[in-house]
Amino acid sequence: MKQQSRRSFLKLSALGGSALACMAAPLRAQGNKPQFNKVADVIVIGSGFAGLAAALEAVEQGRSVMLLEKMPAFGGNSAINGGAFAVAGSPLQAKEGIKDSPELMLQDMIKSGRGLSHVDLLKNIVYGTRPAFDFTVKYGVQYKPFVQHFGGHSVPRIMQTIESTGGGITRPLVEAARKLGVDMHLNCAVTDFVQDKDGRVIGVKVLERHNYEKPSSGIAQVYGARRGIIAAAGGFSQNVAFRMQQDPLLGPNLESTNHPGATGEVLQAMLALGALPVQLDQIQLGPWSSPDERGFGLVSQFNTIAGFPKGIMVDKRTGRRFVDELADRKARADAILQQLDENGKPVYPICFTDSEGAKLAQTLPNGLKYGVIKKFNTIGELADHYGIPKEALIKQVEEFNGYIRAKKDAQCGRPLDIAIEIKTAPFYAARVWPKVHYCMGGIGITKDAEVINVRTQQPIPGLYAAGEVTGGTHGASRLGGCAIADGLVTGRVAGAAAAKAPAADL
Repeated sequence: MKQQSRRSFLKLSALGGSALACMAAPLRAQGNKPQFNKVADVIVIGSGFAGLAAALEAVEQGRSVMLLEKMPAFGGNSAINGGAFAVAGSPLQAKEGIKDSPELMLQDMIKSGRGLSHVDLLKNIVYGTRPAFDFTVKYGVQYKPFVQHFGGHSVPRIMQTIESTGGGITRPLVEAARKLGVDMHLNCAVTDFVQDKDGRVIGVKVLERHNYEKPSSGIAQVYGARRGIIAAAGGFSQNVAFRMQQDPLLGPNLESTNHPGATGEVLQAMLALGALPVQLDQIQLGPWSSPDERGFGLVSQFNTIAGFPKGIMVDKRTGRRFVDELADRKARADAILQQLDENGKPVYPICFTDSEGAKLAQTLPNGLKYGVIKKFNTIGELADHYGIPKEALIKQVEEFNGYIRAKKDAQCGRPLDIAIEIKTAPFYAARVWPKVHYCMGGIGITKDAEVINVRTQQPIPGLYAAGEVTGGTHGASRLGGCAIADGLVTGRVAGAAAAKAPAADL
C-alpha cells in the first residue's frame, strides 16, 4: 500500500512538473500588439491594505488606475483582520510618554525574524509606518484613543481601528479610491500576465464576472497597463495543497483565519513568469485563535487585547503557565502545539483574565453570546468547568499576581509593564489553538517594490508587488500589527514607483 502511494505521488509530481513547465513559458506578444479590452496607466491586483494604498498613491500622482478584485467584496483578508497597526512614533505614543523609534521597531522585527529577515525591506517598513499612519488618517480612518502592547514588541506601539477590524481601514480607502476615479472591478480573477516582445509586463488576462468557487467561470478579457502592474493579491493560506508543498505539517487538520479566496493564483502566475521565490515555507500560525469557532473569529481579538496582555494562559492538565503570553507569534504557537496528550491529540490551553483585563475587549459580548468565551464568578468555578486542577490554578494565579507586585516574571520572563493582577470577578476564559494565518514567504522584491527575476536577479520590467504576496521581509515570524504596516508601506512604495515608470506604447 505504501509502495503504491509512493508511485501515485511520483506520477502526480511528474504531472505537476509538466504542468508547471507549460505555465512557465511567458505569454509574450508576437508581431502585432496585443488587443486590450481596457487600458490604464497602472493596474493593481487585490484590494487589501497593499492594493488600496498602491491605487491611491498612483492616482494621487495623476495616473489612471484600474483595481482588480477576485472576490465579490473589496478588502480581502485585510477587511477581516484585527485592525491593529504597529506604528513607530505615533502621536499617541508621544502623548503617553512612550519612547519609540523606527530603529527600535527594526530590532524587534529582526529578533522575531530569527535571522531570516531581509533588513533592507524591513527598513522600508519601519521608517514608513508613521507616514502610512498619517496617510490613513487623511482618508478618514479612526483609531482607538490608546496604544496597545502586542507580543514581541519592546514597547506599546499598536494603534487599532475603532471597529477592531481591518475594515476600519479598507472601507475608507475604498471610498476614497472611488471618489478619486479608480476603475474598481469586483469578481475579476487574474489568470495570467502579458509581456511585450522585450519581456516587459504590459497587461493581464482576467475573468470578469468570476465566481471564486468555480475556477474557470467568467468572461475572458485582456487589460493593458502603460506604466506598471502591481500584484497585491495576498497569501495562499487557504490553498492546502500548495502550503503543504512548502510545509507538510500544515495539512487540512489546521484551519486558516483567511478568507476562502486566499489561494495564491497570482503568486503562482508570477512564479511561472520567472519571479524569484523567497522563503515560501515560512508560514505563520496565529497563536490566539480558538478551536471553538471558524476563521479569525471572536476569541482572537479577545486574546490579543485582553487574554494575553492582561491575563495568563495555562495547560489545563496542570493549571500552570508554559510560555510568555507576550512572546512573538512563532514562540507562542510552537509552545501551544506541544500541548498534546499521549495519543498526539490536542489538549487545548485555556487563556483567561478578569473583568478589569477584559474591559476593552470589544468582541467579548458576542463571544459570550456564541459561547466561545465563558464567564465565571470564581477561579475555582473556571477550573471546574475546564477540568483544571483547582488548587494548582488558584496557586498559579496567586503566583502571577506576586510577579506583578515584584515587577518581574520569574516564571516565563514576560514583560509586565501593562499587566494587572487577576483578582476582580467575573473572570473570562477561552480555549486556544493556532490556525494558519500569514505567509511570510512570497515573491522577491527590491526596496522599490520591483519584482525580481529568478535568473537575472534584476527587476522584471513593468511588474511590482506589495504586501503578503512578497517574501523575505519578516523572516521566520511576523510581529503582530505588522501586516498593516507592511501592506500600507509597500503598497505606497509600489504605487509611487509604478506611477513614475516610463509609459509603454500600447
